[in-house]
Amino acid sequence: MEITLLGTGTSQGVPVIACNCEVCNSTDKRDNRLRSSAMIKVNNKTIIIDAGPDFRQQMLREKVTDIDAILLTHEHKDHTGGLDDIRPFNFANKHSIDIYCEENVINSIKNDYAYAFEEDKYPGVPQMNLHEIDENEFILGDIKITPIRIMHFNLPILGYRIGDFSYITDASFIEDSEIEKLKGSDVLIVNAVRKRKHYSHFNVQEATDLIAKVQPKRAFLTHISHSIGKYEDFNKELPKPISLGYDGLKILL
Repeated sequence: MEITLLGTGTSQGVPVIACNCEVCNSTDKRDNRLRSSAMIKVNNKTIIIDAGPDFRQQMLREKVTDIDAILLTHEHKDHTGGLDDIRPFNFANKHSIDIYCEENVINSIKNDYAYAFEEDKYPGVPQMNLHEIDENEFILGDIKITPIRIMHFNLPILGYRIGDFSYITDASFIEDSEIEKLKGSDVLIVNAVRKRKHYSHFNVQEATDLIAKVQPKRAFLTHISHSIGKYEDFNKELPKPISLGYDGLKILL
């Protein structure tokens, strides 16, 4: 399995528009963060987790020529705003893209991309096969995927476990029963928006506490804001086995 962190930033990305802080002005590419997303290559399949507004840029940067499926964590625009850009994959490979998400996310997609679901479709609209999932395991080809129920403030959303890899973003709370599903992961990706407490996202301490409960071999922080500081400085503060994620990071399992 190969995991690529396509984006590791918050809903605003880094640099933030109109901000002149040292992180937003950094010349270190690891401080430039697109909206959070990941790509998993396993068993000859390419799976994307979340397709935010930077999806096109992420696909071009990684030279992706086809994808098999997209898993969506929830309906917020920084996680779904790039779905129109599946169209080149539709055209080049002559197939629709399978998208897996909960019922409320399906409803949001059908509203936001209504033109793609009209009976008399305009030529060239994105071709999506929407598959409704819930908290139960499901099979994608020959790959078992385990959804993880998490809370994003008062919104129930999903994380995912694929084999020995687990991905959590936008979490502010996870029940102990769901944490059990993460145990045994070799690699855990988890959100840590900043050092101070946040109402809808884990801060660094909360993410670190979750990692201590799960005890993965390696852990990486994602969904990071500019207030966390520069990569070069902050990564040194993190205890093993935790590292600060960055865009383009590749992890092999």
